[in-house]
Formats: sequence, structure tokens, C-alpha cells
Amino acid sequence: MDIWLIDILMTFGISVLLTGILIPQILLIAFRKQLFDIPDGRKIHSGVVPRLGGLAFMPAVMFSMACVFGVEMLSIGDTIGLFNISHVVQVCFITCALVLMYLVGMADDLVGVRYVAKFVVQIVSAFFIVGAGLSLKSLNGFMWIEALHPVIGVSLTVLVIVFVINAINLIDGIDGLASGLSAIALLFYGIAFYSSGEIFFSMLSAATIGTLVPFFYYNVFGDPHKRKKIFMGDTGALTIGVILSTLALKMSGMSTTTMDELRVNPLVVAFSPLIVPCFDVVRVYLHRLLRHRNPFLPDKCHIHHKILALGVPQRVAMIIILIISAMFITVNVLLSAFINVTWLVILDLVVWTLGQMMLTQAIHRRETQLGSETKLYE
Repeated sequence: MDIWLIDILMTFGISVLLTGILIPQILLIAFRKQLFDIPDGRKIHSGVVPRLGGLAFMPAVMFSMACVFGVEMLSIGDTIGLFNISHVVQVCFITCALVLMYLVGMADDLVGVRYVAKFVVQIVSAFFIVGAGLSLKSLNGFMWIEALHPVIGVSLTVLVIVFVINAINLIDGIDGLASGLSAIALLFYGIAFYSSGEIFFSMLSAATIGTLVPFFYYNVFGDPHKRKKIFMGDTGALTIGVILSTLALKMSGMSTTTMDELRVNPLVVAFSPLIVPCFDVVRVYLHRLLRHRNPFLPDKCHIHHKILALGVPQRVAMIIILIISAMFITVNVLLSAFINVTWLVILDLVVWTLGQMMLTQAIHRRETQLGSETKLYE
């Protein structure tokens, strides 16, 4: 077996093990200190559930990767191809961005942070990622634009990072949804980076998936009455968001032999895994603005709220959305060899809009059946 594949699997295994150890301890502390997510009219769950699962994410990712790097250096004394000098620079700045997001998320979960302050920290984190050399230098034919002016590229990169981070945070509305969508994206990135020889980023993907596996179990299958259920909170969502945006930017700037042979557009490969949360947050913001609401204040108008309004159970709704995400990734990557990326994005938007219209019509029919005064979604 390829030594790098062994390293990737080791990183995944260590991350799973460490997160599996940390989450029960976080649950214990949360119940002892009364750190709960209290249900209200907007939230789906009932009963008290800790929302500190994300506290395990960054330590597990960093520990697992550092552990594997250390073992490699002790065993063969050479990590060329795994951890070169360019990766050292990237690791330093990506870690800075990751720590900032982790800290502001933890502060928000424990005491609350105003969204303006979170935006400021997100922008600072985005500049660290730009400092790592991960910025948009080309749109790969999107809107028929190729090379970007450095100032435009940096500005657009910061916007993309902040947008993706918030999209992951906002899609975290039902059990397993944010973690499931993120795991699908990370699996896709991990395979793509491995096949392209970018072992470090493949390991980062594997380590992050490793944190999500135990979390997904406690989040989806945990029993709140037995104190076994937990949410990722802002700590987890912001941490995963900054990792996903980093991986997407790295992928968008790659031109590998495999991609060239398959004629796959790097921009499509980079951002197709993020279509569902990104499209959803755009629709939600427009929905709030059209109804003269503050676009930054939460409500119940996300895609999962619409599916739940049809009477679909939470887990079924989660599975449906995960399947939709997997289909978007597969179809987009396959079509990108034949269709210009601009037309592909337009096609995605048309399919998404038609799907939303069909959902809305189905909700209205159900409201009519239940009675004229019934409002299942607004």
C-alpha cells in the first residue's frame, strides 16, 4: 500500500479516536456546568442539549496531523512530498485562521458574540488564508474570465471565505446536516487531493472527516435523555467552514495531469461540494430581504425547514439533502468537461430554483389540506 495512503488513513484513525474520547468528556463538563442550547420557537430540538461538540474539532485535527508528521520524520527522516517548505508557510497561516475561528466560535457558544464582531474576525482569518498563498488568481472561464488582477483576486477571495464560513454555520439546523454535508465535501476533496499528489491537503481532509464521524454519531443517534446528544455549535461550524474554504481555494488553483486529461474545470471541482449550503444561504438572505427582515437574524426558512414543513422526519430530510449534494457534485464534475463553467452555474441555479418552487408549492398544498389558518413555513 502507498505510504502516503497509510499516513492519510492513520490521520483519519487518530482523529476519530481522539474525538471519540473528547466528546463524552465535553458532554460531562457541559452538564456539570449547565452549558446547554435552550430550545426556542426557531429551533427544532426539544430538551436541553450541549452545543459544544465543536470544541473537539481543532484539537483532534491538529493532534492527528502533528502525530503522523512526527512519526514520519522519526521513521524515515524525510517528508519530501508530504511536508515541504511551501507547506510550512501554508500551515502557519492556515493555523492562525483556524485558531481565530475556533476562539470566536467558542466565545459565541459560551457567552455570545455579536455578528458584527464575528464578521470582523472572519475577515481577519480570511487574510491569513490569503497570506498562505491561497487566493483566487483565475476564474477558470467563469463569466468568461480567466486571470484576475491581484487586488480583485484578494478581495474576491476574502468574500468567498467569509461567505463559505457563514454558509456552513447557517446550514447547521437539523441533526447531522452540517456535519454530513461537510463530510461529503471533505471526502471528495481528500480523494481529489490524493489523486493529484497533494498529500498534506488530503491528510487535512481526512483528519477533519475523522472529527465528524464520532460527532455525527452523538449528534444524530445520541439520546438527550441519557445525556448523549450534542451539537457542534459555532465553534464547530466556524472551524469546519474555514477548513472547507481553505481546501476549496487550494483546489481552485490546481491544474493537475488528471484534471487536464479528464478536462475537468478546477473551479467546478473546488466549489461543487459547497453548492447546497452556499445556494441555500443566498436564497435565505434574499427571502429575508424581500420580506423586509434583517438578513443576519435567524429564522426558519432554510431548505431543511421547507422539507420538514412537508411532514418529513428530520433524519429523512437530512438524507435527502445529502443525496442532493452528492448529485450536484457528481453531475457538475462530469459535465464540466463538456459545458463552460458559466453555463454550468446557470444550469445549477435553474435546477435549484425549480426545486425550491416545487417545495413551496407542495407546502402550500399541505397547508390547504390542513386548513386555511395553518402556516407550516414562512
